[in-house]
Amino acid sequence: MRRPPTPAVAERARSLVTRGGRAALVGTGEPEPVAPLMHHTWPDGTTDLLLPDDHPVRHQARVTPAGFPVMLELTGSTPVPLAEPVRELLWVLGGLHEPDPTTGRDRTLRLAEIAPHPNLLDAGRGATLLRLHPSSLVYSDAEGCAPVSPSELGAAEPDPFCRVEQAWLEHLDQAHPEMLCALRRYLPHALRHTDGRLRPIGVDRCGLRLRAPAPGGGTQDVRLAFSAEASTPAELQARFAELVGCPARVRSAPPA
Repeated sequence: MRRPPTPAVAERARSLVTRGGRAALVGTGEPEPVAPLMHHTWPDGTTDLLLPDDHPVRHQARVTPAGFPVMLELTGSTPVPLAEPVRELLWVLGGLHEPDPTTGRDRTLRLAEIAPHPNLLDAGRGATLLRLHPSSLVYSDAEGCAPVSPSELGAAEPDPFCRVEQAWLEHLDQAHPEMLCALRRYLPHALRHTDGRLRPIGVDRCGLRLRAPAPGGGTQDVRLAFSAEASTPAELQARFAELVGCPARVRSAPPA
C-alpha cells in the first residue's frame, strides 16, 4: 500500500520549533538531563537558554571559547493526555556560548517582547542567558528519523495548523467521540475491532494522525490522508468532514 503523504521532515521539525516543547540539555557530563529555567528556539535551531549562575553547565559555557559541546533535546507531546505522550523529538547539536553582558541584556529584552516568560526576570539576577549555536539537527517521529540542517530548518515553513492543533484536537477528543468512531473504517483490518478509544494525536495540512488500541495490548499510530491538502481553517474542516463521511456536517466539525 502507498504511504499517506506527509509534510517534509524540515517542515515537521519547524512546526515543533514553532509550537515549542519541553527542553533538556544532554551530553553535558551531568548525571541527569539539564532542564533550563526557560528556553526559546529560533527558526534555524539557534536556542537561547536561561541557567542559574552557579550551574556547572553555565561555567563550562563561560570557559570554553569555542563553545561547550552539548545536545539539546526538544520534546513534542501529544495534544491530548496519554500514557505515552511523547510524539516527536528534535535533537540540536552544537556549541553553548555565554554572550558578553551587553549582548545578553539585549537578547533578554528581545525575548521578553516576543516570548515572555516570568523567569526572564531573573536574567542578570542569579541567572544567565546562554546561546546554543547549532551545527546539526536530527528530527524523529512515528514517520521516521532524519537529519535536518540549520539552513533547511530556517527555510522551512511551519505547518499552517501547528499553532491551533492542540485546541482543535482537544475539542475533537472531548466533544466528538462519534466522529472518531466513524474513522475506524480507515484503520488497518487488525485495528478496526479492538476495544478502546481512538485518540487524535496530530493534524497537519496532509492529514490526521490517530493512536489506536492494538490487539493484545499496546497501541499503534496511524496516519489518515486528506483527499487534498488543506491550508485554511475552512479547508481543514471540509477535509475532516470528508473523512468522517458526511460533508454536510462541515459546520459541526471541530472549530479550527
